[in-house]
Amino acid sequence: MKPRIKMQNNLPSLKDRRSGLLLHLSSLPGPYYCGDLGKTAFKFADFLSAGGQSWWQMLPVNPIGLGNSPYTTTCSFAGEPLYIDLESLVKDGLLRKSEIVTPQTVSPNRIYYQKARRYREPRLKTAFERFTAGNGDLESSQFNQFRSEHKYWLEDFALFCVLAKKYKTRHWQNWPSDTRRRKKTALAEVRSAFKKELDFIEFLQFKFFTQWSRLKTYLNALNIGLIGDIPFFVGHQSSDVWAKQKYFRLQRDGSLKYVAGVPPDYYCPAGQFWGNPLYKWPALQKDGFNWWIERLRHITTLFDVVRLDHFIGFYRYWEIKAETRSARKGRFRKTPGRELFQAIKSTLGTLPFIAEDLGTVVPEVYALRDEFGLPGMRILQFGFGNEASAPYHLPYSYIPNSVVYTGTHDNNTVVGWYGDALKDGKEKIRKYNFNLCQDYIGAEQATFHWAMIRETMKSVANLSIFPMQDILGLNEKARMNIPGEAAGNWQWRLEDKSLTKKLIKRLRKETQTSNRLP
Repeated sequence: MKPRIKMQNNLPSLKDRRSGLLLHLSSLPGPYYCGDLGKTAFKFADFLSAGGQSWWQMLPVNPIGLGNSPYTTTCSFAGEPLYIDLESLVKDGLLRKSEIVTPQTVSPNRIYYQKARRYREPRLKTAFERFTAGNGDLESSQFNQFRSEHKYWLEDFALFCVLAKKYKTRHWQNWPSDTRRRKKTALAEVRSAFKKELDFIEFLQFKFFTQWSRLKTYLNALNIGLIGDIPFFVGHQSSDVWAKQKYFRLQRDGSLKYVAGVPPDYYCPAGQFWGNPLYKWPALQKDGFNWWIERLRHITTLFDVVRLDHFIGFYRYWEIKAETRSARKGRFRKTPGRELFQAIKSTLGTLPFIAEDLGTVVPEVYALRDEFGLPGMRILQFGFGNEASAPYHLPYSYIPNSVVYTGTHDNNTVVGWYGDALKDGKEKIRKYNFNLCQDYIGAEQATFHWAMIRETMKSVANLSIFPMQDILGLNEKARMNIPGEAAGNWQWRLEDKSLTKKLIKRLRKETQTSNRLP
């Protein structure tokens, strides 16, 4: 598989008729227990190009939180150190090749987070020690430039990590009062006492973003765009909240009286209790939404387009009493989303966003989306359900300014979903409209995934995206996430042998037939 580098830079636009694949960075193959920014990422870029794809969509790449979820993070600006490529550190002269010998063989289609951390962390520390020795007291011009460019969040993130380790908890509301309230003298003492530890954390971020830049440059040279993902809410146990407490609805001791979630709906009859802190919107608006603007400015330097998760939250959010631990009882509160997007557009100039407008959506959410010209999402699997919104997700309802998926990271794979639909149809359970599915797709079970892909491809939607699991025709064992289940998610991994010439040929043919080639 040879790189298809093109001389001109002609990145795709959301207005172009194109297609792409959804595969998280952690799911890439490789020898070090989880995917990273190494050679397999570049190999996947070549696969995308050879297969005629214009976009690579990922999940959030921030530090992984509880349950190994990319959606629960300690900082919405930082990168996950697990994704740092060790082989690149060898090329940088910071590690020796003998120090990164291939570890013990494990299942190639699963991510091993604990093993990855145990293997990578001592080697990252060795790289840091050598970097320090080669640059005196870290007076590297590139490193200092990085620190300056990322000053808005970097130091706070490093302080948070050091303090969490010092006090053995990320629950910063349980830290000593002076540290919890960010008194200048308390933070100065930490900077003095833990200088080396702080430098190490910042060094990891420097390497992550340096390697990220190399990958993005390579992809863009192939005329492939990157689509990222940004959660609407942030975690309570994060540097985001600790550093910017005035922007969140906190009690005096930093605890939460009200938290975020979503009310009961067709997909989740009990609702979802997320537990995230709610924003203090008057404070954010008073400061010109500066925190949101900086957050989006940052992520749009990493990605060409960003999916705005839980877009409904930009119109209204579900407020739940923290003590109830249940999403059943709550109330909707309005968000100044229109004013926020006006401020973002005024400052950043463009709005390269996809609105994740799924769930129980009121007309005002669509109105906000359309006012700013943002494409919404359609999920073909949802079109064969029996809820009232199902027809919205069938191709005859699509419009050009939309992004259509066979499924997302929260859905079953197409093959797994079809197996469930087949079972439900036989048992006469009305979860799926199985007859409509059969009539509409008209495919045998063995090729059903390609039939679903073809339906999204030939639709009028400008952009068609499919999870890599659907391209491979994998069953429910390859599912990435089951919402509401805390354990066992985010573990699927692509096998290197799956990226075959035969698959490239089939993918390119389908793309060409649907007039989605670059």
